[in-house]
Amino acid sequence: MTFIISLAVSIVFGAGAYLVLQRNLIRVVIGVILISNAANLFIVAAGIMRGRPPIYPLPEGQVVSDPLVQAMALTAIVIGSSVAALLLALSYRLYTSHSTIDIEDISRAEAEDAEALDRGEPIRRRRRGGGA
Repeated sequence: MTFIISLAVSIVFGAGAYLVLQRNLIRVVIGVILISNAANLFIVAAGIMRGRPPIYPLPEGQVVSDPLVQAMALTAIVIGSSVAALLLALSYRLYTSHSTIDIEDISRAEAEDAEALDRGEPIRRRRRGGGA
């Protein structure tokens, strides 16, 4: 059982790491989400303990499961979903301002804008339409 769980964690983490190294911004966001899910699986797998639910009054002489693992996993899920929402909002904003989700194109456009500002020229807008 431990081998299967560790194999699942390593596969999810490996897939997330592979996606983070891509040029497409949406794939990078999905990779971050997968790495976050791999961390959640690891936390839950590290705290696997068979026992009764930790509800008061605790039974005398019986093993109870650790509630800290569940609380940490729930906290990690909330933080992971918040980070995913922020990354998706930033990705959308970059798409509306640069009309691309390719990281190298965005980097090149930002470098051109910085050079234009250094020369005292106005920044060229590349909007395709849509949001402000």
